[in-house]
Amino acid sequence: MATLTKEQAEFLKSMDTPTVCNVIEMVAPERRGHGYTVKHLFCPFPDLPPIVGFAKTVTAKAKDKVSAGDYMAKRMDYLDYVAAEPRPSISVIEDLDDDVGYGAFWGEVQSNIHKALGCLGVVTNGSIRDIPMIAPGFQMLAGSLSPSHAYTHVEDFGIPVTVHGMKVNSGDLIHADQHGAVVVPLEIIPKMKAALDELNAREAKIIKAAKEVGTVEAIKAAMKG
Repeated sequence: MATLTKEQAEFLKSMDTPTVCNVIEMVAPERRGHGYTVKHLFCPFPDLPPIVGFAKTVTAKAKDKVSAGDYMAKRMDYLDYVAAEPRPSISVIEDLDDDVGYGAFWGEVQSNIHKALGCLGVVTNGSIRDIPMIAPGFQMLAGSLSPSHAYTHVEDFGIPVTVHGMKVNSGDLIHADQHGAVVVPLEIIPKMKAALDELNAREAKIIKAAKEVGTVEAIKAAMKG
């Protein structure tokens, strides 16, 4: 079972997602260039703080009709999956329709259900709706908006998914904010604090040279360290 200490969670939440990406690159250089979303995701709540949680992976469709019995049986099993540990979680849903976002899985009802089951938000290439009625504090990163849920339904869950270039396995640790999302390897977290301190010191030196001196010579000298 994946574990994350309270201190580690608070540390990760103290950074925005671009900073987390920078620190991951420093600690695990092989991760540079992958493991994060690479296309724009609409965020209706940009002022919410970063969220950190374990991925609940889902595939969904909205164009194909399904029988009421099949829909309800799959949905009940899916809710058990969402409610199970590890928590807190972040829903990562890959929309499989050829017309991605044809129907919105996410709205007022689903945001309240998922929040009650320990989910902090969603990252999806699909669509969302009901923006003014979304559960308070529930973050959303989505490919588009759609007014209808059409025939939206869960195809599968607990399987590998890819959302806007980010490959995710069930249980992966996700960091997300208005900029996008990134998978954070649990094993590198203990090394990230020292890397963050180094990053902050380096960037502060360069920014100071730019603001207080403003010459190309001073900026070059700061960049060279």
